[in-house]
Amino acid sequence: MRTASGGDDDETPVEQLTRIASLRRDIAREEEVAVRRARQSGLSWAEIGFLLGVSKQAMHKKYRKVG
Repeated sequence: MRTASGGDDDETPVEQLTRIASLRRDIAREEEVAVRRARQSGLSWAEIGFLLGVSKQAMHKKYRKVG
């Protein structure tokens, strides 16, 4: 049976952590693509940071190579 968090009730802690690590990698890749597209479309670091709930400084530091 799936729980509200997306895991199985009988999932071991190791399985759960492995699944979460995989999800985090997937989300990080998707975020990087979205940030690159946002910058290419003219959004500022402040706008992107606001939409993601972080400061423009944090966005610029994390993605300075994106542009």
